[in-house]
Amino acid sequence: MTDQMPLTEDDHDHAMFDAELSGAVLNLHLLGRVVRWLKPYRSGLVVSAILILVASCSAVIMEVVISRVLVDYIIVGETDSPMPDLGMIELTQWLEAQLGVEAIYAAGLIFLVLMLVVAVTGHLHRLLLVGAIVNALRDLRQDLFAHMETRPSSFYDKVPVGRIMTRVTNDVEALYEMLRGMGSLIGEFVPFFVALTIMLSTSVELTLILLLLVPVVGLATYFFRGATREVFRLVRNSVSSLNQNLQENLSGMQVVQLSQREQRNFEEYTDINKSNRRYEYRSINLATVYGAFTDSLSAIGLGIIIWYGAGEVIQQEMSLGGVILFTRFMNMLFTPVVLLGEQLNVLFRAMASGERIFQALDWDEQIHEPANPKQLPDRLQGKVEFRHVNFAYSPETPILKDVSVTIAGGEKLAIVGATGSGKSTMIRLLGRFYDFDRGMIFLDDVDLNDLHSHDLRSRIGVVLQDFHIFSGTILDNIALGNPGISRERSIEAAKTVNAHGFISRLPLGYDTPLVERGSNLSQGQRQLLAFARVLAADPEILVLDEATASIDTETELLIQDGLRKLMTGRTSILIAHRLQTVQEADRVMVLHHGVVAEIGTHEELLASKGLYYTLHELQFQDVSGEESPFPD
Repeated sequence: MTDQMPLTEDDHDHAMFDAELSGAVLNLHLLGRVVRWLKPYRSGLVVSAILILVASCSAVIMEVVISRVLVDYIIVGETDSPMPDLGMIELTQWLEAQLGVEAIYAAGLIFLVLMLVVAVTGHLHRLLLVGAIVNALRDLRQDLFAHMETRPSSFYDKVPVGRIMTRVTNDVEALYEMLRGMGSLIGEFVPFFVALTIMLSTSVELTLILLLLVPVVGLATYFFRGATREVFRLVRNSVSSLNQNLQENLSGMQVVQLSQREQRNFEEYTDINKSNRRYEYRSINLATVYGAFTDSLSAIGLGIIIWYGAGEVIQQEMSLGGVILFTRFMNMLFTPVVLLGEQLNVLFRAMASGERIFQALDWDEQIHEPANPKQLPDRLQGKVEFRHVNFAYSPETPILKDVSVTIAGGEKLAIVGATGSGKSTMIRLLGRFYDFDRGMIFLDDVDLNDLHSHDLRSRIGVVLQDFHIFSGTILDNIALGNPGISRERSIEAAKTVNAHGFISRLPLGYDTPLVERGSNLSQGQRQLLAFARVLAADPEILVLDEATASIDTETELLIQDGLRKLMTGRTSILIAHRLQTVQEADRVMVLHHGVVAEIGTHEELLASKGLYYTLHELQFQDVSGEESPFPD
């Protein structure tokens, strides 16, 4: 496409697609929407929750075995204690009698069984949890990709591709980290409540003293959240800017190298990268301070237990095992709170990422599709009519002004004009890539607005100057996965446009894989492949948009015969700078500043000595004969 894409007045609306989002820490509505993708895998999540309950309870009992059974019963010889043993001492005594072994071996067997239960159930819990999350986010990523595929060209004119890539990749990955972290927290809070219950039943005073530290952790978390909320938003935006800059530079690498912009582009990327590093360092510093603070609280809690518990042991109000159990339970008391604080780091990122993802999914900009689309016949005559069409990408910059032209079925119409005159815009409108309110376009006397865009586009074959290569083989790039295009049909199409010769010389012929952007083919070979692709699809309308502008003279001679066969029986619209191609058209239309300046045969327009005549003379005065005669 060659027409310039002016900025639109609603650019501020599209800028909202990249708005700096806050990422509220507990956006329940957003979490509810994420759950929608988890629902198909809820059975796995339920089993995972049951397993983590078993694992958590078993972990608590293991601590009871160590403190109450090993220390109090076996080492100290004390069985009477206000601290519950959950029946473990009685179980140990029963195993002593049944197996005829000493108490230490019976306790060791119980501990071993509990340890195996914790290991197996914990592992299965993680497998089921991560499996459900991965599957759910796979579906979310597919839905997001499918949604972005249906956004109109006007959307991609205004939204950088790098920003969209960030949503599909980085932002979905952030949701994965959040959901996995939340699942892990569940496994930590179950023993938290079990341990808290046992601690309260043993020593209410000591438990309450330890619980006083929990609000301190909560207060620290509150201030940490306030300090990190802004910095994590800056981190996400800087990563998105890095992706955008990288995508732009890599996709335009030839231009970068030809214009010797490597150093300048490197400096621009370095500036963005430094900003990202600065924000990342800031977030790391905040997290480090927060982590050190919570670690110190654990040490304070341990000191309180030793100080208070020692006095209780001396007064024989608490057993030695009970004090040890308090120290073990203290970790269960504080670990989930500390992990929750650490998880806020991930949660901040994920909330902002989730907002960005759902902002993209909720972006409802699309081409108007009729509620009851008309059906086209199996084969069209190919008549195309533009009737008083006006169009502008922005109200202050009209592109097409009252354009009217009728192209008969099978006719070849050439459209010429300066860059920005509206040539490619007409093709965009014909393919319904944009909606237009003023004027009408008809295909075989059917209003395009009454047709579904998919049905319409299947009848139009477009060959652009920049032919897009997809990953896959030569054959894949001809058939494009269309089940109606067989291998034989693809090969026949390639033969017709004289592409079979170079394809057959490739190592694997039609099964030769193409590298990124088809760089293992020459520009001419890629264009020949483009002609084969269109011919294999067999559309009734053919559009050649600067299709031979980058073809060398030798290759152009090869495809002239193929082009004639390709255009036979089809309505053809030729947008070309070369008047040699234009001369073969039935009629020529000259666009000037979006207005139909002239229309007629090549000879008629030369005889009228108007704008076309002037452009014709300019080309033949050009020594090279290759430059465009249509100045900007």
